[in-house]
Amino acid sequence: MLTNVAAVLLDGVHPFELGVVCEVFGLDRSDQGLPRYDFAVASAEGPTLSTHCGFTLGGLHGLDRLETADLVCVPAGDDYTHRPFPPELLAALRRAVERGARVLSVCSGVFALGAAGLLDGRRCSVHWRHADELRRAHPRADVQPDVLYVADGQVITSAGTAAGIDACLHLVRLEHGPEVANAIARRMVVPPHRDGGQAQFVERPVPRDRCDTVGEVLAWLERHLDREVTVEQLAERAHMSPRTFARRFQQETGTTPYRWLLRQRVLLAQELLEGTDDTVDSVAGRAGFGNAATLRHHFLRTLSTTPHAYRRTFRGAEPAGAAEPG
Repeated sequence: MLTNVAAVLLDGVHPFELGVVCEVFGLDRSDQGLPRYDFAVASAEGPTLSTHCGFTLGGLHGLDRLETADLVCVPAGDDYTHRPFPPELLAALRRAVERGARVLSVCSGVFALGAAGLLDGRRCSVHWRHADELRRAHPRADVQPDVLYVADGQVITSAGTAAGIDACLHLVRLEHGPEVANAIARRMVVPPHRDGGQAQFVERPVPRDRCDTVGEVLAWLERHLDREVTVEQLAERAHMSPRTFARRFQQETGTTPYRWLLRQRVLLAQELLEGTDDTVDSVAGRAGFGNAATLRHHFLRTLSTTPHAYRRTFRGAEPAGAAEPG
């Protein structure tokens, strides 16, 4: 269980990315029944560091604080794309993973993970501006240049700025369930869940006039995920031709209608498996998959697990009658 969190900084750290980690894991929200983390900020370069905004940070822990952390976070900083990293830091990051802890980077903090050898053979994310640099520096890493965050085993990497919030909330959701993650998101006034595979940016901004966008269709779909719909039906609802609708959808969401709808249905099924005692068949129907076999197929493809195993992980014992097909 995630209870002990440490952020580790280097000179030139970016305050916003540090603030993301502090906001999610450093605030005491136990009065709301939310987890309270044993949170600390450590330095890899002495007790006082400068930020890229010019002010200094003091009173920081040493690297020994990382030895007991369940999660070690590395926020972004100036020159992280090409600076050398202290060998003591890299060794501490490796030890953390070896003993079963997770490590999480925000934006260019991923370069420290790469220098520690933790990206070799793993999928990872970074701000799109640094993707080519990351590939050159760590050719054995599988760089995903256009996604918000990637969780590959114990290593979680995120793109710039707000994507760090998404990655942190994703981890909270994995550890404590959607209700806790959603409650923290409400306190932070941010969306409760953005899928890690969502594009970092879309081809063009959403127009101010929503009348000719897909926004209203998205809202309708979210309320009716259990319905069978076609692109033609959605285009008619948006008062567009199917071809124009598909193009607008791609521009404004970064994905296709089919992929967007499939991901939303999987997310709803996850919430139902975690938060209700509905049978897998019932969950499949409510989430728009029709039957347990179809739900199982898409769970395996999307999450590399089955609904039964997923519920067992997050809920413990399976409710009576919830068995899925073999």
